[in-house]
Amino acid sequence: MNRQSLLMNMFQAMLDSLGPSRWWPGETPFEVAIGAILTQNASWTNVEQAIHNLKTAGVFAPKLLHDLPDARLAELIRPSGYFRLKTGRLKNLLGFLKAECGYDITALAGRDLSDMREKFLAVSGIGPETADSILLYALDYPTFVADAYTRRLLSRHGLVPEEAAYDEMRDFFMDVLDPDPRLFNEYHALIVRTGKSWCKKASGRCADCPLNQFL
Repeated sequence: MNRQSLLMNMFQAMLDSLGPSRWWPGETPFEVAIGAILTQNASWTNVEQAIHNLKTAGVFAPKLLHDLPDARLAELIRPSGYFRLKTGRLKNLLGFLKAECGYDITALAGRDLSDMREKFLAVSGIGPETADSILLYALDYPTFVADAYTRRLLSRHGLVPEEAAYDEMRDFFMDVLDPDPRLFNEYHALIVRTGKSWCKKASGRCADCPLNQFL
């Protein structure tokens, strides 16, 4: 079985078992981008609390957040963990949005993917996973998000080495699948859901995993 067929069969097996994911849980592209920063090394429950704090404080808008004193921003996003570090990263993202699109993140959609990815990666505190999350989930670019769940799933199925670089995992999908943001969106979401339910960090529950047939 070639790689494209294998990946699409794995996708269908997860979809049949779990149903549609309807990701990312953000109301606007801006909220998705903020969430992509806050979710670094944090559970989504804690991210939701941080975003709730920002909204309740009446500052959940690009310019308002950018103008907010660092100490106040850090206090509001404290539930997400590493709040001082993330304050700096959020301010870096907001500074980029101000310079690049006048704070209107939706204006970044539809541009050249490689160019936009390089620009996001040039923002201090935004690595490949965060950049691809923003590009895919906020801006509908056809880029694949390869996270820890992706690494675990691929390596346990013998598809990539456990020490594979981020871009090697990303290319494993993008080299053979149609560049469809809806497919990449759902595929990554299904991998995360499968990882949380079956392909756990300590050990896998392989016997009843929807991907057991591919081992």
